[in-house]
Amino acid sequence: MFIAMNRFKVVKDATADFEAVWLGRDSHLGEMPGFVEFHLLRGPEHEDHVLYASHTIWRSHADFEAWTRSEQFRKAHGRVPSTKPLYLGHPQFEGFETIQTVARPADAEATS
Repeated sequence: MFIAMNRFKVVKDATADFEAVWLGRDSHLGEMPGFVEFHLLRGPEHEDHVLYASHTIWRSHADFEAWTRSEQFRKAHGRVPSTKPLYLGHPQFEGFETIQTVARPADAEATS
């Protein structure tokens, strides 16, 4: 499994606009082989920004790489740029190979 994350330092008064961009877009992720799951995460608030992260889970690093070279990737990232800056600096990418996964046993769901 491979996890791809981008961190965004979103300007405090632009959080609603930033979230609207993400919530209103067609990501095309579901069209890609190896795509597992996507999350948009809102993190802590700092003096000049709110931290957000996009968190995508892929079956493999190769599946993620195929996504970055795909037409679906170009369509998902081809938004018209806002006239108002939404975040400070560039997003910070972090990619992780999964070493260990611990999941709740399937029968634990029924008993909790």
